[in-house]
This record gives sequence, C-alpha cells and structure tokens, in this order.
Amino acid sequence: MDRKIVVVEGASDRAALVRLAERRGRDLPAEGVEVIPIGGAHALPRFLTTLGTPPERVKLAGLCDAGEAEDFRRALGPTAPCYVCDADLEDELVRAVGVARVEQIIAAQGEWRSFRTLQKQPAQRSRTIEQQLEVFLGNRKIRYAPLLIDALELERVPAPLDGVLSYV
Repeated sequence: MDRKIVVVEGASDRAALVRLAERRGRDLPAEGVEVIPIGGAHALPRFLTTLGTPPERVKLAGLCDAGEAEDFRRALGPTAPCYVCDADLEDELVRAVGVARVEQIIAAQGEWRSFRTLQKQPAQRSRTIEQQLEVFLGNRKIRYAPLLIDALELERVPAPLDGVLSYV
C-alpha cells in the first residue's frame, strides 16, 4: 500500500482521531496515515474520484455518524471498512467520558453559563442531559473534540475510534 487514508466527515472528527493517536503514542503522519475531512458524506464520491492513487494502492477506511453510514458504505464499497459512531462523535464521547466530566470540561472552558442557558431553552427542556450536552458540543465540535479525548480513559475509547485507528 502506498497510502493509508481515513476519510472522516469533518474537522472535529479529524481532531479527535489525531489526538487519540497521539495519546496512544502514534504519529500518524510519520506512519503515512492521512486523516482527511471531506465536509460530509455527500462529498465522499467526489473525493474518491480525485484521490489520484489507484484504489489497490490505498488502504482506505471511513469514520462517520450513524446517519451517514449508508452513504459512506455505498461510496467506499466492499473493500474499505466503515466505522460508525452510534449517533455521532459527540454522542460517543459524552458516553465514554461521562456527563459529570464533560460538565467539568465545559466549566473549565468558561462556558458553564452558556450551557445552562441552552438547557433553559424550550426545545431543550425535555431532552436528557446527554442530549443537551451533544447539542452544546455540536456547535463547538472542533474546540471540544481534543479536550474530550484528553479526558477519556484509554480503556473506554469508543469502538468506532478504536477500530479505525487499529485498522490503519
């Protein structure tokens, strides 16, 4: 294989994977692994056509949210694995890190009042705390992804992140 590529939906997914690899003592660029955010599942077919390397010379994998899994699998085909987050990356990380620790991270970032304001919104009141955290983090994905990875106990790494890094 000439190249190893993990295709992810966005920059926050890339930030999380790169940080997790670093925590495990891996240097993905030195290993020849590229983690490429493509801007959503709809962009995957176009990305694959512009790859520039013959498919047989690329070790390719995908990481995506559950809602994008069908599109990712269709575009990647039967030879490249697709690792799917239960709902999305934020859902996986909130469950793995734990609500109390995520709340501490938000407070440490000086955003506790913003989170509390979100919780008081009518659309949020009926949601679980986990869902509220996911909404809050969803607007701050790139900033919080590495922070949540840093707070993660390495034996609790979500299966999709563990799987894709093990593959490459």
